[in-house]
Parts: sequence; C-alpha cells; structure tokens
Amino acid sequence: MEEHFEFNPAYTLLTYSLSPGESINVEPGAMVAMGGVEMQTKSSGGGIFKSLKKALVGGESFFLNTFTAGPTGGWVSIAPGSPGDIKGFDVHPGRQLFIQGGSYLSSTTNVQTDTQFQGMKGFFSGESVFFVRAFVEGQAPGKVWYNSFGAIKQIPVQPGQTITVDTGHLVAFEDTVQYTINKVGGMKSLLVGGEGLVMNFTGQGNIWIQTRNVGSLASKLVPFLPTGN
Repeated sequence: MEEHFEFNPAYTLLTYSLSPGESINVEPGAMVAMGGVEMQTKSSGGGIFKSLKKALVGGESFFLNTFTAGPTGGWVSIAPGSPGDIKGFDVHPGRQLFIQGGSYLSSTTNVQTDTQFQGMKGFFSGESVFFVRAFVEGQAPGKVWYNSFGAIKQIPVQPGQTITVDTGHLVAFEDTVQYTINKVGGMKSLLVGGEGLVMNFTGQGNIWIQTRNVGSLASKLVPFLPTGN
C-alpha cells in the first residue's frame, strides 16, 4: 500500500492507497473519507478476552475497523480525534513497539496489539498504567501508526546515556530501551515546581515524544469551566 500525509504536524491527515484486496486495520472513529473500500468491524487484540482487556485496562477500543479495497483498488483517509501528528513504525519479527494508551491509530493486518502493564510504578506516573504493545506473529514485517497531541519528535538513546521525558509527553518507545519512573528534584519541586514525574530511559533505541500535554491543557481549562452553581 501507499501512504500519503497532509497538513502535518498540527492537523495531520493520513491517506492509504490500497491495492485490490488489500486491507488496513483502523481505530474506530478515525475514518475521515473513503472510496472503493468496504469496512468490516471486529474485536481487536486477537480474541474477545484480549479485546476486553484492552478496553477495560488499556484505554483502547474494544473493536477495530478493517477497510478492504475492492477489485479496482481503493483508498481511505484517517485522522486522530485531537490536533497533532501521525507517525508510522515498521515492526519486524521479534521486535515490539510500546505506545501510550490512546495513541494507537492503525496497523497492517498482521500486526497484533495487546496491553502491557507498567508495574506498580505506573500508578505513580500520573498517566496510564498500561501501554499498547504492537508486534507481529510470523516472519513477515508489519507496520503500526500512532498519533500524538502536538508534533512528534524522535530521540535516540545511546548506550551509557539517560534521556529524561515528562510522563505526559511520552508517545512511544522501542523494546530495546528500559525505563524507570522518578520525580524531578525533591518533593517540593513535585508539589509546587510545576514539574511532575518523569521517565528515565536507558539502553539503545528510540523514543518518541509529543510537544503538547493533554493533562496540562486540561488543568488550564478547569478555571473556565462552569460550576454547579
């Protein structure tokens, strides 16, 4: 298939050009327009129980929409629900990509997704305690696309190096890096310094961050929301 990006990085629209019989899995609600394709809805995550786990604890949809091109080919345009960018990642056999909850957008049909628990440290991160894990079964590579709030920047992690990312700005990371969750400075900095908890990445691989933070936006909007009075 061919992919075409428009209006990035603020309001990215991704269009797939599909060959006859070719299919793509898409998160429900992401379709913007289509032509020459048929849509079928099915449970996500490789079975009803995995799909239920993704929906209940991972913050992802229970269903996926599969778009399949007709005999003359077709196309489908997709976009996330919030302003931001879209990036793709080639998933090779034996490798995994971890994506923050709510940022999975679409994938080739051979890509499997499930939820990965952060462990108890995730409860203190201020963000989702689950990541979406994308991987392939078999020997053929696949591809997954994810979205952000704001633009996306790739940061390489080199051996012996530590990269620190605010938990609200993390989008995705490769399985070749490891992380710990810590606070910036002391308890005073955590409470009144305007900075929350961070993730310290080590190893060798790539991480992807977003330039805006949904939690920060929400906190700025709270004073302007109507009250019960």
